[in-house]
Amino acid sequence: MPELSILRPRLTVLLALLLSAGMTYYHVGLFLPRAMERAAARGLGGGYSFGNDFYPIWLTSHEALLRHRNPYSSEMTREIQTGIFGRPLDGRSAADPPRDYRAFAYPVFVDLLFWPLSLLPFPVVRIGLAAILASLTTLSIPLWLRALRRRASPSLLAILILLTLSSYAVLEGLFAVQPGLVVGFLLAASFAALAQERLFVAGSLLAFTFIKPQMSAVVAVYLLLWSFARWRERRSFVYGFFAWSAALAGLSLAVWPHWIPEWLHVLSGYGGYSPPPLITYSLGPRLGPLLGPILTGLLLGAATILIWRMRSVPAASPAFALTVSLLLALTSITLLPGQAVYDHVVLLPGIFVILWTWREVVLSSRPFGVVLAAAAVALFWQWMVVPPLLASRYFLSPAQFFSNSIFLLPLRAAASVPLAVSAVLGYMMWKTMRDKRATDLGPQP
Repeated sequence: MPELSILRPRLTVLLALLLSAGMTYYHVGLFLPRAMERAAARGLGGGYSFGNDFYPIWLTSHEALLRHRNPYSSEMTREIQTGIFGRPLDGRSAADPPRDYRAFAYPVFVDLLFWPLSLLPFPVVRIGLAAILASLTTLSIPLWLRALRRRASPSLLAILILLTLSSYAVLEGLFAVQPGLVVGFLLAASFAALAQERLFVAGSLLAFTFIKPQMSAVVAVYLLLWSFARWRERRSFVYGFFAWSAALAGLSLAVWPHWIPEWLHVLSGYGGYSPPPLITYSLGPRLGPLLGPILTGLLLGAATILIWRMRSVPAASPAFALTVSLLLALTSITLLPGQAVYDHVVLLPGIFVILWTWREVVLSSRPFGVVLAAAAVALFWQWMVVPPLLASRYFLSPAQFFSNSIFLLPLRAAASVPLAVSAVLGYMMWKTMRDKRATDLGPQP
């Protein structure tokens, strides 16, 4: 019936809207106030909680360019801590994070790019920038679909936007005003330009993703090798990437000649207070330090083989989209800190690839369909569990409701999502390579 065909998309969008509203209320109305209460109880609640990830950039931009202060100095680290926590981390409490926690760990050209914002008061900056980041994240969805050469109906696009903006990863990024959301948008814009064969623009946009190089380094290596594999056709990408990379690095050296060794010095100590990569973090405190580096090395080795074998595939091919999606997914579990859920925006292309091809995965391997189902549960868990959780508030005492075992239920699967997406994409890539090899060999006698 025509009425049903019109009604179903509307009902699905309405359901997505209700689930998104529930998750947003849980995060903003319950989880964040609870987290800030706990921070205050530890003596760390006297600063900027909202916008805490952007505050180091705002402060160092202002101090470095107007007063020529070293953004990587220990004095600046103490001022950053004071702005975020209300006091420096001087060890007065045994529960304090390490002394260098929240040191400025970005390349100095980040300060140059965001310098105009340092002229405004930070309370104004964080509100305006949070709104801009929400808009950029929204725009990244149609850009990724364009890059992957997929089409979505208006209702499906609305659902994807609602669920993305209300996901735990994006909500955390918006509250922290996390620059990783900018990188997510730039990646989407770069690959959308690549899909339109605007190679110089694509390379230029990728250069700007190095404000957080750990998010895009692996896929950048692939795209550079991909460009060199067919130099005459793809060299414009390399020109764009290196032209803007050189401009950013050169301008930074002109303003602060010693920034590179100082930045590397800060990075050398970053692992001392930053959570380990997700693949290590997920193994726990006993097995993680032992097996984590081994698994990380194996996965990065597999990524290297994948980069080499897929260096010649056309940008318009499904194999190219799958390669990029898998490399970004592997980045999320091998290079990004285990608790940096806001950086999980790099999983968007992989999720979209799976969303459009999941039937093929199930039909090709029924047992692996179970893994796909588990991945779907991990992804949608945050929205599914919030309604019963909110309803349980009327039947449980405050002590029961706010206990970790119940109150944190919507967040329990957050660490499983990158692992599940990587597993599904890895299987799809293995199947693609197997089928290609069978085709290349031809029929056997």
